[in-house]
Amino acid sequence: MKALWQLDLPAAPHIPVLLDAIIKLAAPVKGDWLDGTLGAGGYAMALLDAGAEHVTGIDRDPSVFDLLRSRTAKYGDRLSFVEDVFSNLSEHGHDLDGVVLDLGVSSMQLDQEGRGFSFMRDGPLDMRMSQSGPSAADLVNELSEAELADILFAYGEERASRRIARAIVARRQSQPFERTLDLADVIQGVLPRPKPGQAHPATRSFQALRIAVNHEFDELFMGLHGAEEALAPGGLLMVVTFHSLEDRMVKRFLQLRSGHGQNANRFAPEMQTSKPTFDLVTRKAVSAEEEELSQNPRARSARLRVGRRTGAPALKSLSAKDLGMPSIGGKRRA
Repeated sequence: MKALWQLDLPAAPHIPVLLDAIIKLAAPVKGDWLDGTLGAGGYAMALLDAGAEHVTGIDRDPSVFDLLRSRTAKYGDRLSFVEDVFSNLSEHGHDLDGVVLDLGVSSMQLDQEGRGFSFMRDGPLDMRMSQSGPSAADLVNELSEAELADILFAYGEERASRRIARAIVARRQSQPFERTLDLADVIQGVLPRPKPGQAHPATRSFQALRIAVNHEFDELFMGLHGAEEALAPGGLLMVVTFHSLEDRMVKRFLQLRSGHGQNANRFAPEMQTSKPTFDLVTRKAVSAEEEELSQNPRARSARLRVGRRTGAPALKSLSAKDLGMPSIGGKRRA
């Protein structure tokens, strides 16, 4: 028997990661769900097939909906589409039985040269998921050296952030950046040649620019709080992350909201002034098993964390510092 992630779903251009784990942890799947990062619809369709009565699918990328309408016609009005950012998810659902978020860029977007997400494909330096607002080219060509270095360090954990920013500013004096491979070549030119098995030198820089262009950490921060408001008692929050910064934010949110957060001052007694709004379903992050990894290498960095909503009222928003959210303007290296 095939695992869910091996199914066509149908003829998916993007393989949803950790799908089996999500369906298993959500069982029995029922009621009203919201998929805040709809993409190719893999999670939404699997939830409907598993027993969900209705799924609201949110995506900021307008290009996904034409593709999905033909692929999801059999579900009829059990699947609704909303073009929006998932930070607004509480506006599109309430008393939900589940919210699922698959963070990061999809295979569909990476494979489209015209979207400018990949340093392996030549295309316009864009990276906008919503296809509107300032692009990566705007940031690279207009921000100061210090601002660029801050973004590369805080969002990409790039230790050579200042060296790369310096090279970018020097090159754009003679010619602005317009293409992905142009930027990747400049970055590669100031970093050591990678050893076998190491990531491409531009990996962290492209990640950082994509996060900045799409305000991804702000989206996650607001989306977690929105899910707290939108979920019914017993409802599940299921979040798949792809790098340590996102995973840290989700982990801290669920720890703090479940009453398992550690005190900043270890000498002070822990104060529990409010009832927990979540119970931890996964104490540790769930990773892909070897069979899935052999078929879908993208799943290697994926981590799933799950919390179950209690009946306590939603609490006041946590601070960005509480969640370990990266900030611009911190210490830079190299």
